[in-house]
Amino acid sequence: MKPLRPVAALALLLLCVLHALALLRAPTAWMPGQVTVALAPGATLDLDATMLGAPPGGPSLRLRRDPAGNWWLARSGGGALAFERDGARQRSGSVPLHAGQRFQLGAATFRVDAADGKTASFTSGAKQWRYDGATLLRDGAAQPACPDARIGARLAAAWGRLAPSFLTMARPLVFGGNLDCGNRIAIAGLAAPAARLARAGDALLLSAGAGQSPLLLAEAGRSGALAGREQALDAGTAVIAGRTRLPLQPNGDLLHLRPASHVALYADAQLRLPPGVTWTWTRRALWTLPAQAALPLALAAALGAVAAGILCWTQRRRARRELLASVAGALLAACGLALFWLQRSGTPAGAGIAMLAAWAALWLAWWAPRRLPLALAAGLLLLAAGLLAQLELGLGAPASSWLRHFQKTAWLLSIGVGLGALLRPLGPSVPWPQARIEAVLMLLAGAALAALLLQVAFGDEAGVFDLQPVEFAKLALCALAAHCLALATGAQPAPGGMLVRTLRLAAPALLFAGVLGVALAQVDDYSPLVLLAVWGGAMALVHALATRQRAAAGLLLACAGLAVFGIALLRGAGPQGLGEWNFYADRFLVWLDPGSHPHTGEQLLLGARAVAEGGWFGADKAFGLASLGRDAGPALHIPAVQDDFAPSFFLNRHGLAAALVLWLLQAAFLAGLLGLALRCWQAQAGTRDFRRAWLARFRCFLLCGGAAFVFAHFLLSWGTNLAIFPVMGQPMSFLSAGGSHLLFFICPLLAFGAASAQSFEENEPCRASYRTTSNAKS
Repeated sequence: MKPLRPVAALALLLLCVLHALALLRAPTAWMPGQVTVALAPGATLDLDATMLGAPPGGPSLRLRRDPAGNWWLARSGGGALAFERDGARQRSGSVPLHAGQRFQLGAATFRVDAADGKTASFTSGAKQWRYDGATLLRDGAAQPACPDARIGARLAAAWGRLAPSFLTMARPLVFGGNLDCGNRIAIAGLAAPAARLARAGDALLLSAGAGQSPLLLAEAGRSGALAGREQALDAGTAVIAGRTRLPLQPNGDLLHLRPASHVALYADAQLRLPPGVTWTWTRRALWTLPAQAALPLALAAALGAVAAGILCWTQRRRARRELLASVAGALLAACGLALFWLQRSGTPAGAGIAMLAAWAALWLAWWAPRRLPLALAAGLLLLAAGLLAQLELGLGAPASSWLRHFQKTAWLLSIGVGLGALLRPLGPSVPWPQARIEAVLMLLAGAALAALLLQVAFGDEAGVFDLQPVEFAKLALCALAAHCLALATGAQPAPGGMLVRTLRLAAPALLFAGVLGVALAQVDDYSPLVLLAVWGGAMALVHALATRQRAAAGLLLACAGLAVFGIALLRGAGPQGLGEWNFYADRFLVWLDPGSHPHTGEQLLLGARAVAEGGWFGADKAFGLASLGRDAGPALHIPAVQDDFAPSFFLNRHGLAAALVLWLLQAAFLAGLLGLALRCWQAQAGTRDFRRAWLARFRCFLLCGGAAFVFAHFLLSWGTNLAIFPVMGQPMSFLSAGGSHLLFFICPLLAFGAASAQSFEENEPCRASYRTTSNAKS
């Protein structure tokens, strides 16, 4: 495999050149740096999203000054509007619930008897209601589940009735419909949700719905429709119109607003504005480093230097290449963490800085190992291709926020690769005792379960604290299963009594059940079930092949064939045959007949249109080279195009021929992982050290488990984008916008694969010496 490194370097250099060309060819873009509104006392001004610097589709607002000169703002049209004061955010058309309030919705009137931010009690006629943010009680008893409730909602409701209040999963109370059930209060003649009551921080917020019947609220001598209620504006207040944040500063007859985070971009600094509204234009900067970055980067460099110094002192016997890679990794991870923190705080560095950080991570990962394995080479090229697609998406979008996906991927890649290079020399040259390894694995499983519990209690389908604990749980599940399979396939039985052996084998099952429970309770589709099914079937097949159980392996392959046949039968059944299903029937109906469901099938229809426009050679008929850095086109309007439907954008931009190259790279990555796993399995048979044999088997099964999860992601994503399967929300590994999947799963898997490949090189002299000694004795 010696020619692999220069070939990979040439391909990686080509992709980096495409990154640079896309950035250099990006057209000049202008956006409002400040919006100034002039308004006399007693006057009113209607503003739409365009006047505020937000992209089209945002809310329409009504700005007013009272005779005393105070500024007031209310929503006058569709779209989301929120107000932020002292770090606390409150949506327009919502109010914290407290005792003494009365609200009316349709013909139903409610009186709030008590509310303390965690629970609320209110009455409507003869009915007494109590709500704690998770469970609704009517006259002291929980209501039966709604007939259309899915299994996830039923599990969440059961958990909310049994668990302590601080561990319950937030579930909103919905008003509307014709049946009191679950967390729903029926309102005659109004469709749900006509209004909502939900947990938000330390309060229960009552929010008006989008229905035609207004939610009327009376409190403290003030009454009126909640949706159009005005909010006072003062210094320090920020308005969030749609996804655009507008910090504001009143200045006499002027109100200054500074659009941030999601600002419309224009080809020139000219726009016709109504009287009283003026803009101060600013140019989009791609190579800026904010002034706030000096201190975090200095601290990061200092911490990285200290970590590198400690590592060099404690690992003096390591090779110079490993120490240099560790020093570079420490500095890269520290800088990536600082830049990621800057982006989270709202002052991100430019896309050019992110590109340089991504290049540093890619080339460090290419250079650090003495021998470049196929899996790492293919993985780096896939990462570079994904970065190119995300950069094109960000540069070609008409809003400033789209570049954040590319920037976030670059920062997380820097952190992941840097930590991998930093921690590589810390691995012991001799395998640890089994008790210590099992303790580490149990800590890993405990951390994964705790993170999943946090998501159930405080998060939602998108995760918790902007993280996806399920990705870390996948890694822990692979490690635990690999340990148990390594023990089960050893020449000698695992040490310990029956109870200890049972617990060892049950640990992966418990974590598997935890991941499955979160998937059912939190995710609104069945993609995690498919992921776990593919992973479980693959691991069972690997175990059957390792233990030479040919009948079991044949049965598993037959089950896979039946699954493929079942998908074909579903295609042939048509929507009429599935109309009476209760298990995600809507997704199957949209998949089979998207034209009859144009709203819910928007992703599928727009994705198919984008793929058709791309053809074999891309929408520009030049494999996307002619449109590098230019307008992203209609594919930008596909919902979640940066995540679940990133392959549709890639096919539209670069064509089916480029997608074939991408498929070959993905196949090479999986083949590289499986090839390393096979070498590990062969190595364990040629050693007499039981600890090294266990470690080789552990590496084998962990690499197989990682490959199974990545294959499942590839399968689901391509199947969704090409309409082979119903729409399922799973990102494509390497190609979709980076996040928890990149940091907690892909980067550790690449680092583990590189470490496993290097272990063969380190142990080759030992095996050669052992063979020489054996031949001499014979």
